[in-house]
Amino acid sequence: KGGKSVATGLGILVGINWIVALGAFSFWLATLAIWRTVSISSMIGAIAVPILMFITQSPLEYLLLTCVGGLFVIWRHRSNIERILQGTEPRISDRPPVEQE
Repeated sequence: KGGKSVATGLGILVGINWIVALGAFSFWLATLAIWRTVSISSMIGAIAVPILMFITQSPLEYLLLTCVGGLFVIWRHRSNIERILQGTEPRISDRPPVEQE
């Protein structure tokens, strides 16, 4: 299943700039609340990170790292983007419940 890259990236972000991490997570949550689509939320969060790094005047190395990371997240969501454009990307309310063992 997906989500490991984004979750790992958020963990790294907490270590290098917790304020940006909190801001990116806030964007992720707000986007999820509006569109109810995890992939859109992840891509919006990935786009927000370098912008927040710039706003907080973080070191250039962090800004460049998050630009590359954001591009990676969007690249990894290629199939999700196709489904979004086709209108077939599942929303949270569309997913079947997870069975517990």
